[in-house]
Amino acid sequence: MSPTQRRVRPPVVAGTFYPSNREVLEAEIARSFRQAVPADPDIVPRALVVPHAGYVYSGAIAASAFSLLDPIRHDISRVVLLGPSHRVYLDGIGVTSADAWDTPLGRVAIDDELRSTVLGFPWVHVNDRAHAPEHSLEVEVPFLQTVLDDFTLLPLVVGETDPSEVSDTIDAVWDTPGTIVVVSTDLSHYLPHGEAVSRDNSTARHILAMDPTRIGDHDACGCRPLRGLLRSAKNRGLTVHQLDLRNSGDTAGDKERVVGYGAFAVS
Repeated sequence: MSPTQRRVRPPVVAGTFYPSNREVLEAEIARSFRQAVPADPDIVPRALVVPHAGYVYSGAIAASAFSLLDPIRHDISRVVLLGPSHRVYLDGIGVTSADAWDTPLGRVAIDDELRSTVLGFPWVHVNDRAHAPEHSLEVEVPFLQTVLDDFTLLPLVVGETDPSEVSDTIDAVWDTPGTIVVVSTDLSHYLPHGEAVSRDNSTARHILAMDPTRIGDHDACGCRPLRGLLRSAKNRGLTVHQLDLRNSGDTAGDKERVVGYGAFAVS
């Protein structure tokens, strides 16, 4: 590869999880923001927790968190984005080798400085196989492109890890000027609506209490990045705010087998 060539990860779930046409995608994101919970202007986030289902299901809940970034869009130049690996078994944390990621809204450069920093940990390694099919990170990028100006991205797929490893990874880059952390996770999966509401309310209470030990593997598919974020937030004396808590039965699905979605901010 010549010095002028750039390795770019193409969008792989455009056309399924969200529209592949730019104009249709912009309209779908605008609809998500219209259906979001109005942002609290007193919350200035250091980190966000957002869902990652198809936009028709969880877009409004994600928008409830991403809307907090619009007032500080000029202050954010770097996004550290963590999510689970749904399709590839992963030991540790995987970074992309790509120089940039594409979406229908354009290209986002990967932050090579932050990538080099986290690669200093023995549990972090380049793993394009885990990144290639993964939707949990990709679906957040068009939202970020909508609410932020120019920014670089450090996408991290989190596999089998200890919360201390995730929190150490976050702490290594979180204080870099202009950086915000975004954790991508859904909550309960395929429960009847009433049972899901009860389970997700319980999980939300543990998130607000910053108690990662009470968040089980079946409470959130992104439990590992979430546990690490909560550990870091508690160690820093930060506060978690609940912004939205709904499920697919409340948005666009039936109520027999729903998936839970939560939006939270750390400040």
